[in-house]
Amino acid sequence: MTTQADLDLGTHKVVTDERVREQNRLQRLLIRPEMGALVGAIGIFIFFAILAPPFRSPEALATVLYASSTIGIMAVAVGLLMIGGEFDLSAGVAVTTSALAASMISYNLHLNLWVGAALALCVSLAIGFLNGYLVMKTKIPSFLITLSSFLMLTGINLAVTKLVTGQVASSNVADMEGFSSAKAVFASSFNIGSVSVRITVLWWILFTVVATYVLFKTRVGNWIFAVGGNLESARAVGVPVNKVKIGLFMCVGFAAWFVGMHVLFSFNTIQSGQGVGNEFLYIIAAVIGGCLLTGGYGTAIGTLIGAFIFGMTNQGIVYAGWNPDWFKFFLGAMLLFAVVANNAFRNYAAKK
Repeated sequence: MTTQADLDLGTHKVVTDERVREQNRLQRLLIRPEMGALVGAIGIFIFFAILAPPFRSPEALATVLYASSTIGIMAVAVGLLMIGGEFDLSAGVAVTTSALAASMISYNLHLNLWVGAALALCVSLAIGFLNGYLVMKTKIPSFLITLSSFLMLTGINLAVTKLVTGQVASSNVADMEGFSSAKAVFASSFNIGSVSVRITVLWWILFTVVATYVLFKTRVGNWIFAVGGNLESARAVGVPVNKVKIGLFMCVGFAAWFVGMHVLFSFNTIQSGQGVGNEFLYIIAAVIGGCLLTGGYGTAIGTLIGAFIFGMTNQGIVYAGWNPDWFKFFLGAMLLFAVVANNAFRNYAAKK
C-alpha cells in the first residue's frame, strides 16, 4: 500500500531530477564557445543604441551587417583552421592576391572575367595547399610558415602589379565580358523593404551554416576537433591528419578568393597594398567568438558573432560621432572581454 510518505518521496525525487536536468542544461549553455561573445554582442548593441540614435535605424543595421560580412566570411574559414590547431597570417594579403590574379589575368590575356576568376581560385587554393603542405612536411609552426607567406605575397602583389600594369593598382575591369554576372554573384545588393542589403551578408550566413553542419554533423568535423585537440592521439586512431590540415588551409584559400572577388567586383580595380593587417581582424573575430589559440575548441556560430561585434564597433563609433582612432581600442577591449568571459563561464560550469 502506497503511503503519503512514499508519494512525498516520489514527488521530491521528480522535482530533484528536474532541477538536475535544468542545471545540466544551464552548464551546457554556459560552456558553449560562443557564450562570451554573445553576451558581449548584446552589450555592445545596447551601448551604441543608447549613445548613437542613428545606430538604431534599419539602414544602419544593413551597414553593420555588410561590414561584418566581409570580415565574417574569412573569419569562418580562419576559425575552422584555428579549431584544427593552426594559424594563417597570410590570409589578409591572400585576398588581395586572388583579386589581382583574376583582374590581371583577364585583362592582359583578354579573357572572360569568369575565366580569370576560376584561374585565381586555382592560385588561392594552391597557396593554401602550399601553406598546409609545408606546415605538415617541415613540422615548423604554422605561425612562421604563414608569416613567410605573408611577406612573400605582400612583395609579389606590389612587384608583379607594377611590372604588369606600370602602377600600384590593377586596371579597371568594369567594361570587360562577364563583369555584370560576376558582380551579381559577388558584389550585388537586394532590397528588404526600403533597405538595401549587400549579398555578402547572405553568403556569410550560408558559409556559417555549412561550416556548422560540417563541424557537428559530419566525420570531417570530428576530425577537425581531433587534430586540433591532440594531434598524435588523432593520428593514432586513424584520422588523416595531413589531409585534414591541408584541407583547412585550402579552405582559407577559398574564402580569400571569394572575398577577393567581392572586393574586385565592388570597386572594379584593386590596390596591390590592400589586405595587410586584415589577418589579425579575422583571428580576432574567431577568438572573440570562442575559438581557442590552442585548437580543438570553437564554433562557426561564434565566429559569426565575433565578426558582428567587429561590424557593430566599426560602425557604432562612426554613428556616435567619435574619433575613429578609438576603434582598435574597443576591438582590443572586446577581445579581452571575450577571452576572460569564456574562461569564466567554463570555470563556473566546471564547478557546478
